[in-house]
This record gives sequence, C-alpha cells and structure tokens, in this order.
Amino acid sequence: MSSAPSPADDVTTVDVTTPHGTPLTVSTPSGPRRGGVVVIQDARGLTPYLRSVCGRLAAEGWLAAAPHLYHRQGFTETDPAGDWSSAPSDMLAFTGPGIQADVDAALGYLAAAGVPAQNTAILGFCMGGTVALATAARVQLGAAVSFYGGAVSTSYWTGVPPLVELAPSLRGPWLGLYGEQDALITLDEINALRAAAATADAPTELVSYPGAGHAFHSDRPALHRREAAADAWARALAFLDQHASTRA
Repeated sequence: MSSAPSPADDVTTVDVTTPHGTPLTVSTPSGPRRGGVVVIQDARGLTPYLRSVCGRLAAEGWLAAAPHLYHRQGFTETDPAGDWSSAPSDMLAFTGPGIQADVDAALGYLAAAGVPAQNTAILGFCMGGTVALATAARVQLGAAVSFYGGAVSTSYWTGVPPLVELAPSLRGPWLGLYGEQDALITLDEINALRAAAATADAPTELVSYPGAGHAFHSDRPALHRREAAADAWARALAFLDQHASTRA
C-alpha cells in the first residue's frame, strides 16, 4: 500500500488465542490508546496486507485485533501471492454463528484489555466489510467501517441477511467505502445501500469512488487505486476518531 506510511517500528504485533479458541492477530500501540478496533479479513485470510492494516491502526493509537476466521476450516490464513483461486468459494463455507462467535471473541479480547464498548469499533474489507456492517446491526459499538462489503442484495451466509436489509437496523455510526467500477457490486446496489443506511437511527455515510473497483485499498497492484485508497483510509481514521476515540 504505497499510498500510506508503514506502521511505526515500535508497534507490537503478535498472534494469540482467546479462551474461546479463536486465533487473533493483535497489534498494540506503544503509547496512549484511542480505543480498540476489530479488523475483519477479506476472502484471502490473514495476509501480510491484513496484518499491515492492524499495524497501521496501532500506529494511530488503536489496539487492533483480527480474528482468523478460517481457523474453523483449518486453513493457514495467508495468501501473500494473491493466487488463492478458491478463496471466493471457500469463504462461502463460513456460517453466521461461526462468524459471530469469532467476532465476539475479538470483542471480548478488547474488553478484557480495558477498551470500553463506546471506544470499540469494527473495520473490514470485502467479505469483512459485510461482517462489519452485520456486526454493527447486532452489537452496540462506537463505529463501523466497511470497505467494499459485498452481499448487498443477496446473502453470502445463512443467518446473515443482505446488507440492504441489515442497514436500517444499524445500532451505531457506519461508514461505507465503495468503488463505482466494482465488478462484484453494482452501482445500483451501492446506491440502494446508501439509501437503506440513511434510514438507520444512527449516523451513516457511504462514499463511492468513480475510478475505483473492488479491493481498491488492497496491496494487489492490478486492483490498488492510490488516490481512492489514500482518501478512503483518511476518511476511515477520521470516522473512527469522531465516533469511537477516547480523544474525541
């Protein structure tokens, strides 16, 4: 992600396992904390890219915890080369209860670390953006951010309705970041999600980028769009600060 600085050298990133058996990648800031963020992977798992996101959040003062969602399927949680051709189908093997259990384990980790609920957020990419919105409709959090979350009009997983159905039930502030050239999410779906989120009893915003497609924030050169990625990341940090930070 050349559009943004690398995490600070003094950020500590480790892998831990919660009492519930969920593996987490955790990045800890060296100084005062703004709060905590659960970071949800895209279909490729806990890649170096996803770990770098955790590190960048920690460099900004957030305690970041990313659950390894594929642990239930025994996968190694990494696809650095971007050639995991079965990832789109593998992710469909997730279940709503399994995802919820792993997200709740990450939330529990942050709570045990002393992060209050109002200073806890969730942020996700691709299918992780779907999980972020679904979680924010289920749990009271300080903020939620979805980078190009799919399943807008058709569900991925049993027990997790499409995002247009969930969005009106958002229980806290939500920010959506989408590319208008996304081959997986149509512009009509983006506009429908924006309208649905606007009916929620919480602050919502959906920003769409005309020159960007799916995974425009990722580390894959063919998909990365520098200007959109930089703007979206800045908006995400500002949204977290506004709604979930102890310094707000």
